[in-house]
Amino acid sequence: MTETNSSTALASQYATQVSSDLERNVKEQERIRAEIDTLQEQLSALLHDHTVLMNIRQALDVATPAADTAEAPQQAPVVPAPRGKASTATSKNKKPAAKKSGSAQRRTSGGKQARKAAPAKTAEPTLVELISRHLAAQSEPRSAAEVATDLGQAHPDRNIKTTVVRTTLEGLVAKNRAQRTKQGSSVFYTAPDAPAASAQAAASEEQPQPDHAE
Repeated sequence: MTETNSSTALASQYATQVSSDLERNVKEQERIRAEIDTLQEQLSALLHDHTVLMNIRQALDVATPAADTAEAPQQAPVVPAPRGKASTATSKNKKPAAKKSGSAQRRTSGGKQARKAAPAKTAEPTLVELISRHLAAQSEPRSAAEVATDLGQAHPDRNIKTTVVRTTLEGLVAKNRAQRTKQGSSVFYTAPDAPAASAQAAASEEQPQPDHAE
């Protein structure tokens, strides 16, 4: 009888340990998925910036030969011309070259300004930044579905999915950049500096109050 009780206790201990290891394994998987999603967003932004910069460089490469061609007549040796009408024609031919050079310089300067302005337009906050800002602006805990809905309405151009938001939230919890509370079978998230009293207040409101007998 004693051996049976010992075996039962040992099996219960192993089961508890296995459950704990499984829970840690699942949390680690969710944290790694969140980091992968964040890196993929950063890679997409870098690829977009690379494409814009390549287009600007190609535009500058096209404008540079035009400037060299416009300056070539000025560097050619000057041949003495006969007096009279020929000298007048030579002075007239020099003016268009100066105009072409000025237009080429304007194109080059315009290309440099476009190169400086382009990266500023493509900089967008990552999903981690959006979620962190959203949690910090909330006065009560929010579920992953609620966060995904709010961000989807605020940023309709971005395909924000609930599963990705939940994984990102778990990654923030693992890095102590968010807090995780459980109310029954539901999971809610708050900013790290949010008061824990709000979560407890929300839990107490969901529990039915007992009737007091007179």
